Amino acid sequence: MSEIAIVGTGRMGTAFAKRLVETGHDVTVWNRTPSHTRASADVGAHVASDLAVVAACDVILLSLSNAEAVETVVSKLIDAGLSGRMIVDMSTLLPADTARISERVVEAGADFVDCPIGGTVAPALKGQLLGMAGGSEAAFARAKPILEKLCKRVEHLGPAGSGSRMKLAVNLPLAIYWKTLSEALSILKNSGIPADVAISVIADSSAGPAVLKNRAQVVIDTLNGTDQPGTFDISGLAKDLDLALAQGDLNGVAMPLAKAARESYRGALNAGLGRFDGASLTGLLLKP
Repeated sequence: MSEIAIVGTGRMGTAFAKRLVETGHDVTVWNRTPSHTRASADVGAHVASDLAVVAACDVILLSLSNAEAVETVVSKLIDAGLSGRMIVDMSTLLPADTARISERVVEAGADFVDCPIGGTVAPALKGQLLGMAGGSEAAFARAKPILEKLCKRVEHLGPAGSGSRMKLAVNLPLAIYWKTLSEALSILKNSGIPADVAISVIADSSAGPAVLKNRAQVVIDTLNGTDQPGTFDISGLAKDLDLALAQGDLNGVAMPLAKAARESYRGALNAGLGRFDGASLTGLLLKP
């Protein structure tokens, strides 16, 4: 099997490492903060001393926070020599940033696929993510067998940057939903209907997205006054919402709902709720 390297061992990068080790792959990990690789090492991944070791691996998955981090890592990998390698960027970036990074990787003699994913840690560990891929047909064909170990569905959507564009479209309704849910629940104020009953009914209705069905108890606990740590937290939602609005500006689209939601997210971040579940935004907006 191909030797796989993972750069970035946050929650998702660590979950990728665990899943790929479990499915029989030889996995090497690297993180700017070495102590963050411990959980991956505990399940059998090798820890690279530097990015030169990573550049020697056949396939390199990137799971990083923003375009600046991706470009910094890619520059160092190119300096170490990438000819014949394969980079799969699973970070969420603006499509134009992804396309620019892809050009640099291809010029260095390597293949490139952007494949941001839908889903969080639990589905990643089960290979149940949704993969949204961009890149050449040949590059996607090379990456697909590995992506299929992580994803229940991997869709090739077009050239590099297409995956990033699709991911922003997927995350935008979710970001707006937590604000919408607060307005829906405000109708129930003083009704005597308990939060757990209201969320259960909404989750079983056409108004209940998968996130509400899967995380109903988290939402109920939050609405009852105990903020819950988020697997896709308010900081991440706000970051992707900003990217979606930036792409909307590039497309000449006004996106008034998203802009209204952005103000609510800024309020949640200012209130110190960044690391909590999106339901904490709903709870904050429901407060008098």
